[in-house]
Amino acid sequence: MSRTISDIPSAHPDDPHYVSRMGWLRAAVLGANDGILSVGALIVGVAAANPGQEAILLAGGAGLVGGALSMALGEYVSVSSQSDTERADIARERAALHHTPEEELRELAEIYESRGMTPATALQAAREVTEHDALGAHMRDELGLSEASAANPILAAAASALTFSIGAGLPMLAAIFAPANLVVACVLMTVVAALAVLGAFGAWAGGAPLGRAVIRVVLGGIIALGLTALVGRLFGVAI
Repeated sequence: MSRTISDIPSAHPDDPHYVSRMGWLRAAVLGANDGILSVGALIVGVAAANPGQEAILLAGGAGLVGGALSMALGEYVSVSSQSDTERADIARERAALHHTPEEELRELAEIYESRGMTPATALQAAREVTEHDALGAHMRDELGLSEASAANPILAAAASALTFSIGAGLPMLAAIFAPANLVVACVLMTVVAALAVLGAFGAWAGGAPLGRAVIRVVLGGIIALGLTALVGRLFGVAI
C-alpha cells in the first residue's frame, strides 16, 4: 500500500521546517496587516475631515465588519481556485500514469537528471519512487505540490477573517478611548506600533530577518496613513 507525504515520519519532529507554517501564516499576516492598516487609515482619513466621534466610530466599525467578510470571501474564493487547479493537475497525472506509464517514467527520470543525477541513476531513482508511490512522486517532483503548500480554503478564510478583525480592533479601540482632539495622533501611534509587532511576529514565525520585516511593514503603513490623512484634510470628506 502506497503512502502519502504526510505518512512519512519527520527526521526532526521537534524542529519542523518553517515552510510547514506557510499556509496559515500567509493568510494570518495578510489579514492582520489589512485590518490594522485599512481600518486605521479609514479612521484617520475620516477624523482628519473633522467630523464627530460618532461618525468616526461608525466608519471604523463598518470597515471592520465589511473588511473581515471581504477578506474571508476573497481568501476562500482565491484559495478554492488554487485547490481546483491542483486537483485538476493531479487528475491529469493520474490518467497519464494509467495510460502512458513509460512516458511518465522517462519524464520523471529527466527531472532527476536535470537536478544533477547521471542518466542511469536518474532512471533507477525514477523506477524506485514509481514503484513506491508513482502519483506522489509526480505531485512532488513534477508539479511541485506538497502537504506544506496544499491549498485549504476554509482554513485560509477563517484565519484571514479572524486576524483581520483582531487587527482592525486595535485602531478602533484607540479611537474609542482617545480624547476627541487626539484621535488622529492616537490611532497613528497605535497602528504603527501594531504593524511593528506584526512584522516582528511574521519574521519570527517565518524565520526571516527581524529588522527588514518590521521596516517594510511599518514604512508602508506610514505612507498609507499619511496619504489617507492628507486626502481627508484636503477634501474634508469621509473616505
